[in-house]
Amino acid sequence: MYTQFFGNFLLNEKLITPDQLVHAMSCMKNTTVKLGFLAISAGLMTSEQVESVHSRQTREDKRFGDIAIEMGFLTKDQVGMLLDQQTSAYLILGQAIVDNRYMRHFDVERALYAYNKKYSLSLIDIMNNDTKINDTLINSLYDFSTYEHGQYYKDYITLLMNNFIRFIGSDFTPLKPEVYTGSPSYKFVSQNINGKINLSTCIFSSRDALAPFAFRYTEEDLSNYEEYIIAAFQDFLNLHNGLFIVNMSNEHQIELSLTPPIVTSELDTAKEEYLVFPFQFSFGTINFAISI
Repeated sequence: MYTQFFGNFLLNEKLITPDQLVHAMSCMKNTTVKLGFLAISAGLMTSEQVESVHSRQTREDKRFGDIAIEMGFLTKDQVGMLLDQQTSAYLILGQAIVDNRYMRHFDVERALYAYNKKYSLSLIDIMNNDTKINDTLINSLYDFSTYEHGQYYKDYITLLMNNFIRFIGSDFTPLKPEVYTGSPSYKFVSQNINGKINLSTCIFSSRDALAPFAFRYTEEDLSNYEEYIIAAFQDFLNLHNGLFIVNMSNEHQIELSLTPPIVTSELDTAKEEYLVFPFQFSFGTINFAISI
């Protein structure tokens, strides 16, 4: 989840705009991470050293790694290690930001250093995507400590982001949660979780984000079949909540049950207060609400 939270960090620090982040995320599929950016991200080269290699490449027909080794900036083993990380999503996002000239190599280098220092993240941790790191990142954005079942809320949102990555895509950034006060959403799909803890859950979005989300989930173009699009939202919510109650049983020995997912036109705030978690995808914002 390093990628998603790094995007949030860039927004909070006002290093890029929301529109720039969305566009960079939309470019990720067609972006190849260059070795120089990999070296900067790993802290093995500075942006100035990368530029000096690029400058030499204008005079010599050699690969970046070969020149960096000749200039003493990298070893052969380090080049091999960096090339193994070319498919890392957070690096692809950073490269897309640089390619679109939203930030310079130097600016990204400083941002990566500040972010890793703030949350005590190392390159090895990031590559391994360690669970403890996920907890650190989750806690950096969401404070569940004031809620009676705070740990379960955190487990729920952590699983949700993992399910987004598995079934929808990694091109999203979590935004700051807000208490629900009303929304111009087109449709709401809700489902209740009952048992030792009771949660009302809901997924909703603006109308233009419905079809892209459904397409990602089903891998079918449902843009002309509104009922199937809503059914895809219902299925995703049911799948996610089903995995959550399985985890609650396995990890906490808490048995829970689900009601069938239903479609509503609004959340009933007279009965319950909801906390809304927005997730900015490249195609629009998907909101998840849980009762608090």
